Formats: sequence, C-alpha cells, structure tokens
Amino acid sequence: MSYEKVTKVKSQLVIGMKQTLKAMKNGHVSEVFIAEDADRRKTQEIEELAKSLGIPCQRVDSMKKLGAACGIDVGASSVAIKK
Repeated sequence: MSYEKVTKVKSQLVIGMKQTLKAMKNGHVSEVFIAEDADRRKTQEIEELAKSLGIPCQRVDSMKKLGAACGIDVGASSVAIKK
C-alpha cells in the first residue's frame, strides 16, 4: 500500500533525507515514508521530528523499491508527501 501511495502522488514528493528534514521543519509535509534498510542512525532524526510534529511516519521494506516508486533509478532512504 505505501509504495502505491507514493507512486500516485509523484508530483508532491520530497525525496531524500536532507530535503525531507527541511520540508518537515518548514511545515510542508503531511506524511513520511522511511526505508527499513536505510541507515538507522540517519533515519532516527526524521522519525523523532515526525513524532514531535505529529506527522504520520510509515516504514517500508526497501530503499530500492521506495526509489522506484518515486520514479528514480537509485534507492531512497526517505520520502515525504507535501501538504
């Protein structure tokens, strides 16, 4: 379900950890997806910020599949959907 949701809203995506964090801090995010196989130390900051801001945060199993759902040829550790 999560990959399908990401695929449906490609025009509203923020891809990558730095961009996701920036968009979250600016209040532009409605939902976040984090890949399970991404570096936990890096994704922990996104999870904590999402929790503190009340943004739903879902985990998906693969960076490669998440990147493909976004329409990119590389893996994505995190993706956010803009409001």
